[in-house]
Amino acid sequence: MTEQRVLWITGGGSGMGAASARAAAADGWTVVVSSRRPEALDEVVGAVRADGGSAWALPLDVSDDDAVRAARDAVLAEHGRLDGLVLAAGLNTPRRRWDDQSVPDFRAIVDTNLTAVVTVVDAALPALRESGGVVVVVSSYAGWSFQPGAGVAYSASKTALGSVVRTLNQQEAPHGVRATHLCPGDVATDFLAQRPSVPDVAARAVMLQPSDIARTVAFVLGSPAHVRIDELVVSPVSQR
Repeated sequence: MTEQRVLWITGGGSGMGAASARAAAADGWTVVVSSRRPEALDEVVGAVRADGGSAWALPLDVSDDDAVRAARDAVLAEHGRLDGLVLAAGLNTPRRRWDDQSVPDFRAIVDTNLTAVVTVVDAALPALRESGGVVVVVSSYAGWSFQPGAGVAYSASKTALGSVVRTLNQQEAPHGVRATHLCPGDVATDFLAQRPSVPDVAARAVMLQPSDIARTVAFVLGSPAHVRIDELVVSPVSQR
């Protein structure tokens, strides 16, 4: 077992999750990265280790409750502790309006963006109580301000994360657990491929980059134990 702080990142195979893994590892965290794609996790772990950091890949479908609990057990068996979560797994669909969405897609989006967050936090909470841990919920600009184009399911799921974080902070403060509702604006990641109209190179150039969000996550993770950052909104100047 190690005394080094251990951070578990879901959605850690690409984009903001992967960038956050590298930033946290550079700050001395042991990072456990999860996603459904083992090959992507191997790339992230390799990059962290090449930079001199400590990382471990843990493939996971966050919508599978049993798999989440098994993954939690694996983290604790390997590292003996859990000090933080970064929950960055997300889903949307190009068919996102009332006139073209499907209910199965709606359920899948809510399951990934909302229910899976609750499932992972619930599984990790006993360990986080022991460590006085920190949780960063990567939500969206659409979770802070209504965005008509974000979609029915996506907007509903991300808005609900604000309440999840508030209840966590209100009820778990006696254990030293603190959580942040992180709401990024447009970020140039592969997630943009899920939009009805995919932004071009020029549009992506003025968006936030994954490294921008990673710096924000690192700031939250590095804050003293008596400091709680309830909500953060980070936007590119071009955000409308």
